[in-house]
Amino acid sequence: MGKIRIKTIGDEEQEKVDAKKTQARAEAKKAREEAEARKAAESDVIASEAKQTPKAEAKTEEVKTEAAPKKEKKEYQKASSKKHTSASYQKAVTLVDKNKTYKLAEALPLLEKMKRAKFDETVELHINTIEKGISGSLTLPHGTGKTTRVVIANATADPKHVDDLVKTIESGKIDFDVLIATPDSMPKLARVARVLGPRGLMPNPKSGTVTPKPEEAAKKFEGGQFNFKTESKFPILHLAVGKLSFGDEKLSDNIKTAVKAVKTKNIKSITLKSTMSPGIRLETANL
Repeated sequence: MGKIRIKTIGDEEQEKVDAKKTQARAEAKKAREEAEARKAAESDVIASEAKQTPKAEAKTEEVKTEAAPKKEKKEYQKASSKKHTSASYQKAVTLVDKNKTYKLAEALPLLEKMKRAKFDETVELHINTIEKGISGSLTLPHGTGKTTRVVIANATADPKHVDDLVKTIESGKIDFDVLIATPDSMPKLARVARVLGPRGLMPNPKSGTVTPKPEEAAKKFEGGQFNFKTESKFPILHLAVGKLSFGDEKLSDNIKTAVKAVKTKNIKSITLKSTMSPGIRLETANL
């Protein structure tokens, strides 16, 4: 006769432990397989999107200036998909010699001929500089044609407003063009430095936006003064210098003032354009 094995309480407990281990290994294996499947699917999506994404065109031709009003940006977005295929754009392209650098007196009348939009287009300068980090402040003699939205952060006078402002910025909402802060507000604003810094909106003593007299600084910026700074990764400046409706004389004054503020020695090349036009390369001499 065969031996009869009598299970003890210890044996039963061990079987339960072994069963749990087996189940856990099976669940872990299933989780790994699902994770690998998700990763493979994501890779396919990324690869597909990469194939569909066209190569970026030259910055000087396609950039949308931050100084353009919201209404104009919406109009730009509506027309941008048709910009390079429309007959009017192709006609405008034929008016510009890409191998030529134009004198300002030649470029401004040409810019007017290339007007295509129903709204009053913003006139823009896109400047390639000799290096990154070039910055300064500028007041155009005839303004930009846009109202500058100024916000003051004053922790002494209204600490709750500063706290609310920080929360609003953290949520991704930025409804100002210039932020002026008192020195005691800066520790609180440090929380959103990574959001404001790349946009050129972080208050800075050098730009006059950190001051114990914020109301006085606000009047200057509301009167047309603004700060400029090259892109964080590229030596390029984008400046709004007026509207097409300003006319050649006022635009010429504004452009010469902007170039003087940036300084010719810092400039490699300048492209002039309006919101919807092709770019026109400018001679930097005599500007």
